[in-house]
Amino acid sequence: MIKVGIVGGTGYTGVELLRLLASHPEAELTAITSRKEDGLPVSDMFPSLRGSVDLAFSAPDKADLNSCDVVFFATPHGVAMAQAPALLANGVKVIDLAADFRLKDQATFEKWYKIPHTAPELLDEAVYGLPELNRDAITKARLIANPGCYPTTMQLGFYPLLKAGIIDAGSLIADAKSGVSGAGRKAEIATLFSESSDNFKAYGVSGHRHTPETSAQLARYTDQKVGLLFTPHLVPMIRGMHATLYARLTKDIDDAALQALFEDAYKEAPFVDVMPFGSHPETRSTRGSNMLRLALHRPDGGNTVVVLVVQDNLVKGASGQAVQCMNLMFGFPETMGLQHIALLP
Repeated sequence: MIKVGIVGGTGYTGVELLRLLASHPEAELTAITSRKEDGLPVSDMFPSLRGSVDLAFSAPDKADLNSCDVVFFATPHGVAMAQAPALLANGVKVIDLAADFRLKDQATFEKWYKIPHTAPELLDEAVYGLPELNRDAITKARLIANPGCYPTTMQLGFYPLLKAGIIDAGSLIADAKSGVSGAGRKAEIATLFSESSDNFKAYGVSGHRHTPETSAQLARYTDQKVGLLFTPHLVPMIRGMHATLYARLTKDIDDAALQALFEDAYKEAPFVDVMPFGSHPETRSTRGSNMLRLALHRPDGGNTVVVLVVQDNLVKGASGQAVQCMNLMFGFPETMGLQHIALLP
């Protein structure tokens, strides 16, 4: 049994961590911080956790995070980098759900996130927490940079094609959509019900901070220069993410061989479901679960491969993936506490 702390337990990724860890057989929730909600029982804010989580929120200066085995940061960008060095020095492992350690290049981070990086000495050590592509390194890590939700879909969708060297890495296209919960649990006009309901829009078209993260990771699997055109969209649903990925084939390969590439790549991945060729995965098939589903298409038998990828942005796209990393870091079965079946309808 390991002791677990959560910094920033009042947001959507925070409550999702609480939901998953409350039933994890090897995790004991010991501290949940919130400066504003100090002393408030967690179940008062999140009634869904009544009877499952008996802790109260505590101010950061009152929480004994150093007694934890692992601390999750479900916080805005910039928080983990300020607190991680001290925790690591005390032997506490850290999993950051924000972007503080996702980019190895300090200047690139500061360009896209508009804040100075206060712990650059940890950038090289931080392990990118995408288990399907980085499992061995995660098992040895003490600091995990949990991937962004969009980058998870793009990397798992493009990886087998890049690894096989059969596509033009310089002309990748990702057309992706996310539910409103991806914007976080905060009061903003754009995410009010009357603003986001019955509406559909793109954002970040001229440049999105997930582009350099995804490009840097994809570059690990090809000797070509990666060129990624990524357009995110906001759709009027609470959770769920759908990415439609386009890649141009540069070598002859039939549909069966394409399918085999993906099935082989993820045959040991318990949370990646490679559906039959030509399938149309739906976001609702992953709602509330840590499963990512994908399917391949090849319009008119041409030289363009289309990969459809769906996931729950709060689970596989965030908190579930973080728990998956925790399992690997502490030698637990990778699936422990994460075998929830998607909610339907």
